[in-house]
Amino acid sequence: MTPYAFLILLVALERLAELAVARRNGRWSHARGAVEHGAGHYGAMVALHTALLAGCLVETSLLRRAFLPWLGWPALAAVLLAQALRWWCIGTLGPRWNTRVIVVPGLPLVDRGPYRWLRHPNYLAVVLEGLALPLVHGAWLTAGLFTALNTPLLVTRLRCENAALAMAAPG
Repeated sequence: MTPYAFLILLVALERLAELAVARRNGRWSHARGAVEHGAGHYGAMVALHTALLAGCLVETSLLRRAFLPWLGWPALAAVLLAQALRWWCIGTLGPRWNTRVIVVPGLPLVDRGPYRWLRHPNYLAVVLEGLALPLVHGAWLTAGLFTALNTPLLVTRLRCENAALAMAAPG
């Protein structure tokens, strides 16, 4: 296994850990009367994020992309930064974090951690990772295609999440 394939495997395992946390948090939220919003776009989001990982491996293998240190090392640093930001978000939101849009009515918005500065810092992590992970090994087609497909999906997701949070806000 190449170091890049190992990195992709680690990211895939991280995704599985996220899903486990999301399932547990979903149970917590539903037990408190939570409502899920935007379930219709969730499958597309999962498929796109899975395709990102596959695309990284396929492009680098089929097109024999070389590791370019001037690009690969900064991209790896960005991937690690994205992971740190994502887990900071998960830790800050605690049981309210989810890969789905599940909102417990009446809970106030979180305004600590990275949410002090950004309303949706987890999506910054998604965008950063979607660009950087493929570029660690020069998979620029995958980076561009993921970004092009993720942009309208992310716009949909943000509209959905903002509307859900507004409806569930206390008062």
